[in-house]
Amino acid sequence: MENPFTIKAYESKELFCDREEELQLMLRNCVNSTDMTLISQRRIGKTGLVLRLFDELKDVKPDIHTIYLDIFASRNIDDFIKLMAEAAMRSFQPKTSMGEKLLTFIKSLRPQLSFDNITGEPQLQITYQTAHEKEYTLRGLFEFLDSQNEHIVIAIDEFQQIRDYPEKNMEALLRTYIQQTHHLTFIFCGSKKHLMADIFANEKKPFYSSTVFVTLDKISEQSYSSFIRKLFNDRQRNITEEALQFILEWTRRHTYYTQQLCHTIYANGSHDITIEDVKKACEQLMKQSETVFLQYRQMLTDKQWNYLIAVAKEGSVQQITASAFLEDHKIGAPSVSRRLADALCEKGLINDETTLAGTTYSISDVFLSRWMERL
Repeated sequence: MENPFTIKAYESKELFCDREEELQLMLRNCVNSTDMTLISQRRIGKTGLVLRLFDELKDVKPDIHTIYLDIFASRNIDDFIKLMAEAAMRSFQPKTSMGEKLLTFIKSLRPQLSFDNITGEPQLQITYQTAHEKEYTLRGLFEFLDSQNEHIVIAIDEFQQIRDYPEKNMEALLRTYIQQTHHLTFIFCGSKKHLMADIFANEKKPFYSSTVFVTLDKISEQSYSSFIRKLFNDRQRNITEEALQFILEWTRRHTYYTQQLCHTIYANGSHDITIEDVKKACEQLMKQSETVFLQYRQMLTDKQWNYLIAVAKEGSVQQITASAFLEDHKIGAPSVSRRLADALCEKGLINDETTLAGTTYSISDVFLSRWMERL
């Protein structure tokens, strides 16, 4: 049987764990044309939730169309337009009425249009003479989609990437064009909380107060435990309660790492899974990643590397300037700790989760954290 623990794209609602509360909230917002900002740390499941939402919309609101694009790898407005146009073409197949209209519009931009030899997906290359021409094309794309008088939900993943574009007016442009649409609903997804908050909650920025916020936290232990047990049992595999508890504790219920560990356990083939089977899979995963982890050592200063080890050994740190933490790990002055934490957060190696109780720091990659605990 095929491995049910998916570690790539969303596959089906049967293989998707929980998120019912967030799903119903987002579904309601889509139906009522309410733009959303979806924020979570990386690999916690926001992309899967968006695709699960799109799957649900097909069933309950088939008249609502959906477009998904990930702009993480984009570098400028040119890339954004290309990704947006390609995503629209994937959503509206050429033989449909909407697809034919979209293809006619795309051709009016005089692009070099090709199709990937393996996936068959469209690939565009559009040439511009001036910056004004790019802005005109972007506005035209939004206007075209809006003019179809069809309700379309557009999810833009890793939206904070626009902050790195050389075009410093990108936020203002997008806000202006989006504000003029009537049939488009947007979901802005992001994993860098500080940047997303500054884009959507800073009263000096164009997108201020233009969306409602949806924040993803970890799936509850009870829900995840039941989900994992069911997927194993449905495929004639048994797993002990002790093994289940170890999985969720070791991965800290972080979606990607929990799925990856369960995927490996399933692939190893045991039909009666014990805690020893789980520990064997943990060792495999850390060994597989060791080369990558050692590369981090080359990228960081000695102080940064040692600071990562300190955070890993603590599991999580709430008071990074507390004397006990500084002394136990020979970090130095509070200002040094603050500077190291900021630098590692900027590199994406440390997460800083802020709640009413304060800010908690932990290593972003759970497997890296577990590996560093041993150093």
